Amino acid sequence: MSGLDRITASKSKRLADECHKIFNLSDAVRDAIAKTNREIFVPSGFAHSAYKLDALPLGSSQWISSPLTVAKMSEYIEAKNADRVLEIGCGSGYQAAVLSHLFRGVFTIERIEPLALQAKQRFRDLGIHNIHTRTDDGQNGWIQYAPYDRILFSATAKEIPAKLFEQLSDGGVLVAPLQKEDKQVITRFRKIGENILREELEECDFVPVLDGVQK
Repeated sequence: MSGLDRITASKSKRLADECHKIFNLSDAVRDAIAKTNREIFVPSGFAHSAYKLDALPLGSSQWISSPLTVAKMSEYIEAKNADRVLEIGCGSGYQAAVLSHLFRGVFTIERIEPLALQAKQRFRDLGIHNIHTRTDDGQNGWIQYAPYDRILFSATAKEIPAKLFEQLSDGGVLVAPLQKEDKQVITRFRKIGENILREELEECDFVPVLDGVQK
């Protein structure tokens, strides 16, 4: 991937290996983390922390998730044999960049316009051409390109809007952090015909999904 010089590639590989030691990753996800230059996605003042397993402040009350969290979400979404993924909550774009190595098409929505524009520029700078970015309330989904094989929330929802399940293909998987009383739980949904199967995976900590668009 363009944007990875020898030193950066070495740091990215070490980061992938560190994530793998904590949480067993498939070769595909491990490789996707190793190929993604996280330093480009963190604020300049935090470049020294880009390859640590820390979430970092992004501005606009948003955060760039820990690379371990991104690796886990990329694993939970079950990318193998899937073609297109919709991400709700683009943020810095790091999760989408990782997904770009796992899917032919990545469609990512961000409600905060400056963040969406910055992420789009990062994708251009890195030469990533299979990510499509939109500024909108992600709870609406992106009907124009539906159905999606996978849908991933990068923010915590109180519930999943029915219209997003409608945009999920039959046999598709949706992964989202859900608010459950006083905790957040990464939850995986599987659409089988008219049935939605639900599986709770682990507790987590994400920023909340908010309504509307912020200019």
